[in-house]
Amino acid sequence: MSSLYALEPEGGWHKADFPRIEPISEKKANILMKAVLWGASQVSKNQTGTEKIPDVFLLLMQHQHIFWQWLQFASRLMPFGTLERRETELIILRVAWNTRCYYEWGQHISLSKREGVLAEDIERVAQGPAAEGWSPRVRAMLTATDELCLKGIVSSATWTNLTEHLDAGKTIELLLLVGAYQMLAGVLNSVGLPLEKEFSAF
Repeated sequence: MSSLYALEPEGGWHKADFPRIEPISEKKANILMKAVLWGASQVSKNQTGTEKIPDVFLLLMQHQHIFWQWLQFASRLMPFGTLERRETELIILRVAWNTRCYYEWGQHISLSKREGVLAEDIERVAQGPAAEGWSPRVRAMLTATDELCLKGIVSSATWTNLTEHLDAGKTIELLLLVGAYQMLAGVLNSVGLPLEKEFSAF
């Protein structure tokens, strides 16, 4: 799996040795926040064998009001969205690749394995929608992901292709999923949040 972390997009990953904004200390979390952190630690335990809480939660908890609103919204897209979870992870990985967000890439390599994403799938994500081996549905979704990330709009041709596979609700969900993870990648890249060693060594 280490080779998947070694993949690099053009221009390289946005990385930093230390964050511009430090994640909060777990000791400063209130009771509700500690409950969320405990849940996150259990997910991490299933992925890596350690109960390391992902630093992205502790970072966003620096702004508690926004954190709760973000958590409610983000959880409706992942893991409680209506798109297939494997497809969701492929889309998020492609957003991470397009935005050169190493933190998002590393976290979702781990998450995607639990949803049936194989090493060869992740390598294809790096190659893009044109890579051989994608189903027509996934290819359409990844093409829309690239266009939305890189151009800010899904083209007419891609839209026609996409809506052959997704109904109106799932199409909106896809667009929101791409937008949400592109926004998060911008935060993580700008803050310079390093990927936890528990994930980079996974």
